[in-house]
Amino acid sequence: MPRRRWISRSVLMMAGSLAVASLTACGGVQPAPSGSAATTTSAAATTAPAETLTISPSSATQLCDMIKPELSNFRVQGPTLGRISLNAMVHDWGLRNGGINGHVLADKAMIDRVTTESCPEVRTEALTALELPSLAAGLAF
Repeated sequence: MPRRRWISRSVLMMAGSLAVASLTACGGVQPAPSGSAATTTSAAATTAPAETLTISPSSATQLCDMIKPELSNFRVQGPTLGRISLNAMVHDWGLRNGGINGHVLADKAMIDRVTTESCPEVRTEALTALELPSLAAGLAF
């Protein structure tokens, strides 16, 4: 049985790494055109609040169910490896739920809101094991 868990984790890590690599490769910053109108629009766009996405209760439960069995691994692996695992898990969860990775990229705090509402005890244990102030702080993508 431990072998199956290891395979699952390695596949999860590979999927997360590929997702991070593909998002990094595609994410370029477009230069703003010169002129005062473009500068004003750019400034307004950066200060506007991000759209909040409504996550279904079943999706929130799925994220909690993914994190809960990994809590002991977070403690054993330590904060550095645990954070990598958390990133892979969040990517996997986003892909399973309609590709919401883009929303997570724009609003990392979404993960904290979802886990605070659905499984506050799991969130607290993950924060302690990963030595993080928030789950969003542990997301590197």
